[in-house]
Amino acid sequence: MSPKERIIMGVDPGTILMGYGMLHVAGNTPRLMAMGVIRLEKFDNHYIRLKRIFDRITGLIDEFLPDEMAIEAPFFGKNVQSMLKLGRAQGVAMAAALARDIPITEYAPMRIKQAITGNGNASKEQVAGMLQRYLRIPDEQMLPEMDATDGLAAAVCHFFQTSGPMARSGGSAVKNWKDFVNRNPDKVR
Repeated sequence: MSPKERIIMGVDPGTILMGYGMLHVAGNTPRLMAMGVIRLEKFDNHYIRLKRIFDRITGLIDEFLPDEMAIEAPFFGKNVQSMLKLGRAQGVAMAAALARDIPITEYAPMRIKQAITGNGNASKEQVAGMLQRYLRIPDEQMLPEMDATDGLAAAVCHFFQTSGPMARSGGSAVKNWKDFVNRNPDKVR
């Protein structure tokens, strides 16, 4: 891979289904490499599920060799037990990345939805539809489990945050049109 190429792994943590997406970025062009789900419903023991998460995430890392991981942060719900289990699942996925020296960036669910659709309250279907159009994913590659596109959305959000105009401008907002032109000469003719 050239210095301007990278692979971003996106993860949507879960204790029943964990979604993931692999995004290959060449310059400023993202391309879907893979997306899928890790099925955990057949394991009754929560600790066995955590081991399975670690093993599968490690396997995906070894297969696709991502340079970075973007992971969705757990949202705050009313069920404390569910939150604890989800946090553990996220932590195990993060530990797998850290064991391979992969840097991790965490994004709130609303931030991911905002980055993908422009609406922080978008539905999973809206996020999936926007990703399909943006990355030109054929219908037959779209999975029925929205966890897969949620994982991919984390990767695309990270791509936008690290490769978009805000990232190229040093992360600070442009003050006016002249400032934008000065920071982005390749965008103006």
